[in-house]
Amino acid sequence: MSSSLDRQSLFRSIDTVRAQIGQVIVGKEAAVDLLLTALFAGGHALLEDVPGTGKTLLAKTLARTLDCSFRRVQFTPDLLPSDLSGINFYNQKTGEFEFRPGPLFANVLLADEINRATPRTQSSLLECMEERQITVDGVTYPLGAPFLVIATQNPVDNQGTFPLPEAQLDRFLLRIRMGYPTFGESLDILTRFRARNPLEELQPVLSPDLLIAIQRFAASEVTIAEDLLAYIIRLSEASRRHPDVSLGISPRGSQALLRASLAYALVRGRDYVTPDDIKTLAEPVLAHRLLLRHSMHGRDERSAETVRALLREIEVPAEPSRIPGGR
Repeated sequence: MSSSLDRQSLFRSIDTVRAQIGQVIVGKEAAVDLLLTALFAGGHALLEDVPGTGKTLLAKTLARTLDCSFRRVQFTPDLLPSDLSGINFYNQKTGEFEFRPGPLFANVLLADEINRATPRTQSSLLECMEERQITVDGVTYPLGAPFLVIATQNPVDNQGTFPLPEAQLDRFLLRIRMGYPTFGESLDILTRFRARNPLEELQPVLSPDLLIAIQRFAASEVTIAEDLLAYIIRLSEASRRHPDVSLGISPRGSQALLRASLAYALVRGRDYVTPDDIKTLAEPVLAHRLLLRHSMHGRDERSAETVRALLREIEVPAEPSRIPGGR
């Protein structure tokens, strides 16, 4: 993936994926770019917004564009960890126990309404999201690559839900807000879905091998200037000194912002990171990782505002000069 031709093919593949998603999803370019960022960074995404804004549709559309195995699990209070990981069952014909894999053994897992499952079931995702493996009855099973968890949750409905603990939130590279469509987008939605569902006609356009190649390119070939690395560190350090924050951004959070910035640059058609990339990603990557002091009321918005305050406080490095090799 080092030649100019391969580089251009890579960018064209990304454009093809975006265009494929655009056949179903109206507008939401920012949310689509963030979801592609999570995909190419090898991270997981949490789609959060009120019901009816297209969270599940966006996740299903992305999964349909990938030529990968896909499983959807509706999270409910009675869902058990073994319903996700799989179980060992006794085979009467062979007289032995056999392992029956659960839906976690897929390339893309849609965890719909993840906060409706109990903390015990939510925590069963920790190992697979971080280490790409599952341990059942003392036996560890590696997961295939690529592996992506897309979770959805409604931040408004608190009845019958269990807020995700900090350790679980930290496993998500990005928290993505959908938002309501504009008037024009609403008209387009009504027209596009009036007689048919375009999702049913969508075809996969990205193979697992190409996806892995893009992920490797983002991690190793996209460049970032040293002063931008310092900018990421200064943002993290400032979060730990902020008076409203009891637990600031960890080194893992800094690494997450770096990984996301590299992948986002690729999504935007470049092989180098700009200061604006980091500023754009700071809130979706960092806000859900902050642990604030005082009450939980309005925590999400207060976290987002804290990140915005940090961006205003920390001096932004100058735009790096154009690096040869970009598109």
